[in-house]
Amino acid sequence: MKESQENRRNFLKNSVGTAAGLFMLPIIPGQALAADSITEPVEDTNTVTPVAAGRIKFSVIGMNHGHIYGQVEAVTRGGGELVSFYAKEADLAAAFAKRYPNAKQAASEQEILNDKSIQLVLSSAIPDERAPIGIRVMKSGKDYMADKPGITSLEQLAQVRKVQKETKRIYSIMYGERMENRATVKAGELVQAGAIGKVIQTIGLGPHRISANSRPEWFWDKKRFGGIICDIASHQFDQFLFFTGSKKAEIVASQVGNVSHPQYPQFEDFGDTMLRGDGGAGYIRVDWFTPDGLKSWGDGRLTILGTEGFIEIRKNVDIAGRDGGNHLFLVNNKETQYVDCSKTELPYGRQLVDDVLNRTETAMTQEHCFLATELALKAQKNAQNVKSVK
Repeated sequence: MKESQENRRNFLKNSVGTAAGLFMLPIIPGQALAADSITEPVEDTNTVTPVAAGRIKFSVIGMNHGHIYGQVEAVTRGGGELVSFYAKEADLAAAFAKRYPNAKQAASEQEILNDKSIQLVLSSAIPDERAPIGIRVMKSGKDYMADKPGITSLEQLAQVRKVQKETKRIYSIMYGERMENRATVKAGELVQAGAIGKVIQTIGLGPHRISANSRPEWFWDKKRFGGIICDIASHQFDQFLFFTGSKKAEIVASQVGNVSHPQYPQFEDFGDTMLRGDGGAGYIRVDWFTPDGLKSWGDGRLTILGTEGFIEIRKNVDIAGRDGGNHLFLVNNKETQYVDCSKTELPYGRQLVDDVLNRTETAMTQEHCFLATELALKAQKNAQNVKSVK
């Protein structure tokens, strides 16, 4: 028990920093690259529209991952007012209360569910607890936003779909690598504008630093986090659907493995997937092998291949290049550009608040949310273990 509490304290300290790194990376405007073939940075002329506070009231139930801070900030930017929170773990609740002193600490989950003034509930509970919480939230008449993975089994997915259809509530999963990364948001604008023609394929890479000493016990248990493809790669499935415009897709092949952590037999540290949709093809690789020498938790990349060019995004770090994150490179038949994404608005929080108020689907359609999860779960379930290949 003592070791578990110490792990949680270490994880809390680390995860707050991780959340800041994921959702609030420093944005350094681009400078001209040395190569003569690359043009001066193209300035992003978007302007961020201020949103009035207090448009909706929202609460938090469960905060076992530091992503909860990015979730709260997104909804707050959209005009939401955080009014209350609940966590079973006293240390996590205390840290959250320190960050948000104006929010009330509820005595129980039920206190929040019974509060009719609350319209939206956020959660980054232990992954296998997120769907059950979401079901209870929707049944209480509230909308829900989960950290990824928002659902950890096909059985949970079926239950969530059933309750969502019955209640007509919003079940949103915050795929932060797209929704809270300025370069990826900008890439969506460029693709929609036809900058690289028709998208043919996406390649999504999601490497992570393991930071083993800071991880809680559930982190090492596949039953709790759903497996590496279910967990980390949920981001990449979301991006594949979004950029290819696919409404249907199938898993061509997938594999997972515990390559280098035998002391944690229920853990997976590597996974990849090949998939095909009605709008394009995709490849995904995720792992826990980011070396300590990198100045970010992971060199996350996205390549979007089109018929008339391609876009490459270096989400968190441009190794041996510019500082900060959100790096976007655009290559087409005219030129090669570095696009400055520092002014790109992050619209997800505002759109989700709009959807709560207007009963619309501007942030993400419900079917997209569920299909991205379904693909991840199927790839995870049917993955071949790399150690079994002879």
